[in-house]
Amino acid sequence: MKNLKILMAVFIAGLGLLSFTTPDHEKNNSPEINSKTPVKGYEIGDEAADFKLKNIDGKMVSLSDFKSAKGFIVVFTCNHCPYAKKYEDRIVELDKTFKEQGYPVIAINPNDPNVQPEDGYSKMIERARQKSFTFPYLVDEGQKIYPLYGATKTPHVFVLQKENGKNIVKYIGAIDNNYENPKDVSEYYVQDAVNALIKGNPVSMTKTVAIGCTIKAKK
Repeated sequence: MKNLKILMAVFIAGLGLLSFTTPDHEKNNSPEINSKTPVKGYEIGDEAADFKLKNIDGKMVSLSDFKSAKGFIVVFTCNHCPYAKKYEDRIVELDKTFKEQGYPVIAINPNDPNVQPEDGYSKMIERARQKSFTFPYLVDEGQKIYPLYGATKTPHVFVLQKENGKNIVKYIGAIDNNYENPKDVSEYYVQDAVNALIKGNPVSMTKTVAIGCTIKAKK
């Protein structure tokens, strides 16, 4: 009887050890981040990564190509969105105003053309010609860049400034405070931000809510 109690105690102790021991093949089964995991995106003061995307002329474009630039007005926009259409002329004006001062516009279409055919590459070429775009209009093939930046709308703007060879985020958000009518605008967010940077002053309004269509992601 005594030996039986000893054997039972050993057996129970063994079960306890098993419950606290994880087999080696299970230790490596922790969840991994995949391509569909949401990306937080940039905050003010972050370094923005460069990219290499196809322009409407077929050439690949990177921020590093603009050697004399002091910064960039990166605009995520598209063809079909009514908000984006309302802002097209204003985006052209931003480029004309600030390109010679070192802050060119770089437009990026983040939408998947399979979800929204109006945002396909050939349609981008047509739209750029119709509206006489003065800036690169790039396609985010594979949709890798917009989640990196944290863009959620079209249009969505990221003003960058070159500092010690890095592109630092200085402003994120809307172009201004009235998408419907440029004559009714009372706050020029992007314009004010870039003017402040040109003068060497801090940006007073660093972040606003982007107003526009949701980005059409691949399903």
